[in-house]
Amino acid sequence: MPIQPTANIWHNGQLIPWDKAQIHVMSHVIHYGSSVFEGIRCYTQPNGAGIFRLQEHMQRLIDSAKIYRMPLPYTADQLSATTIDVVEANGVVPCYIRPIAFRGYGETGVNPMKNPVEVYIVNYPWGKYVPGDDGADVCVSSWARLAPNTMPSLAKAGANYMNAQLIRMEAEINGYSEGIALDVNGYLSEGSGENLFLVRSGILYTTPLANSVLSGITRSSVITIARQLGVEVIEQALPRELLYICDEAFFTGTAAEVTHLRSVDRILVGDGTMGPITKAISDEFFGIVNGLKPDRYNWLTPVNVKVTETVGA
Repeated sequence: MPIQPTANIWHNGQLIPWDKAQIHVMSHVIHYGSSVFEGIRCYTQPNGAGIFRLQEHMQRLIDSAKIYRMPLPYTADQLSATTIDVVEANGVVPCYIRPIAFRGYGETGVNPMKNPVEVYIVNYPWGKYVPGDDGADVCVSSWARLAPNTMPSLAKAGANYMNAQLIRMEAEINGYSEGIALDVNGYLSEGSGENLFLVRSGILYTTPLANSVLSGITRSSVITIARQLGVEVIEQALPRELLYICDEAFFTGTAAEVTHLRSVDRILVGDGTMGPITKAISDEFFGIVNGLKPDRYNWLTPVNVKVTETVGA
């Protein structure tokens, strides 16, 4: 759905009007994809609103920038405090928050190191990401995830998402909600913008970081929740065929949150309904972020905003 503009965007230390957030066509990022970014959700609470795992997201932004030799003039604490200011200034919750750093206007050519680094923080309303009210119907993509030592999967970089676009477009053109990519060795990796979890015989499996997956913040949250619920969690390389014989499957991610998979390649996952382990994890996750259960992990950063209408799940 189209982005609904808010009043202000933060740019290099100051709030500017939404329509003034513009860059030159010769900015390095446009030609070479030289950006790193984050996606963060701010949820409504019974007595206000809270940003989910803000500090961890900002640390990952800094880590991504470091991998790409992109110096950021802000600490994770400074970026976190600024994000709170942006959300409060715009007064829009629930919302999606997009911090982004990129190489701006300067020299042309592949070498980015003489181009300035621009930092923006934007927030706006955004609802459900993966289609499917009764679970998502997904496929295994013909596109593989990035091979090791080509482009770093641990960096949440704009250029990486050209690969993700191919996976998502192919899936939607073929009538699926999303695609699942394999890694260069043919093992399961992840969705175009989601980490992958499977349940088999009561054990929760997920693909490890070595299988070209992003180190997801929601992924780590789900692992914590599952273990707290007494579910055994195993991170290991997983064969494609496990998708077809697992009992449950779901995606995780800031945008996807916890999304149950109904089928893979037209084969039902279990009986197609959300399984008990997925439901227990989903209930706990949404209970925490929506303030219906205690925030026992201190994942939510409060913001002082009057709650508007609810957007999405």
